[in-house]
Amino acid sequence: MPTAREERKLHSLEKIVALVALAAVLALSLGFAQAKDPEKVFLRSAAVLVQDAASGETLLAKNEASVLPIASITKLMTAIVVLDAGLDLERRVAISDEDYDFVKGTRSRLRPGSVLTRNELLLLALMASENRAAAALSRTYPGGTEAFVTAMNAKASALRMHDTRFVDSTGLSAGNVSSPHDLARLVAAAHAYPLIREYSTREQATVSVRGRAQGFRNTNGLVRSSHWDIGLSKTGYISEAGRCLVMRVRLASRELIVVLLDSWGKYSRIGDANRIRKWLETRLAAGEHG
Repeated sequence: MPTAREERKLHSLEKIVALVALAAVLALSLGFAQAKDPEKVFLRSAAVLVQDAASGETLLAKNEASVLPIASITKLMTAIVVLDAGLDLERRVAISDEDYDFVKGTRSRLRPGSVLTRNELLLLALMASENRAAAALSRTYPGGTEAFVTAMNAKASALRMHDTRFVDSTGLSAGNVSSPHDLARLVAAAHAYPLIREYSTREQATVSVRGRAQGFRNTNGLVRSSHWDIGLSKTGYISEAGRCLVMRVRLASRELIVVLLDSWGKYSRIGDANRIRKWLETRLAAGEHG
């Protein structure tokens, strides 16, 4: 016969086992409910917006009014300002010590003295998110970097991006901020430029740097996936912004704008993009069979 003390221990153990079992059942039930409900999708990005590119209808939103650092998403506006100015894209530009990243200390294969065309700098800024390329584009703008940043903010104002402020052309400063709603406007505007569409979605490119062929790859691995039809893309990362991604994509037979800001993990923005795609496909299928 167990003693009274042993009985109390057994009773406590039974309680613990029962609570664990109940938690497991609840978790399993919740998991089934989430899987069956096409209206729910759980994302790891802090702020999200999925919008119909034609109608502006919001299909999915999470903290969409938050104003956050946007890192290299900035380079979409950099490209717009360069192209709006009608600058000679074949002009050769030398990388300068002024183009160093003194904010984050990021590395680059574009060493001072490297000479590229403005067209190549634009390609590397959009595709490979090259910071020195973006810095050189703003430095060699008529009036210099200060005039370039003024033009960036003027364009943001013209696009009614009221939550947006730019302080540099690279996005290395946490002072470059915006909201998902504003970035949807930026993506829509940038998509009107054929060169931005082409360069931001190019998988890879080879550029001659100081007489040597250098290969560069797109920072968004999804452009290399056969499961995605991407019309515009830009990634971003600094510690203050987390992992960011904006795209214009064709999903579930619709042209969509996707904005993902402040993803906490290295691969979370890609995971969120794939979860959104599956959610939309499930939602469409449910609508067709409903």
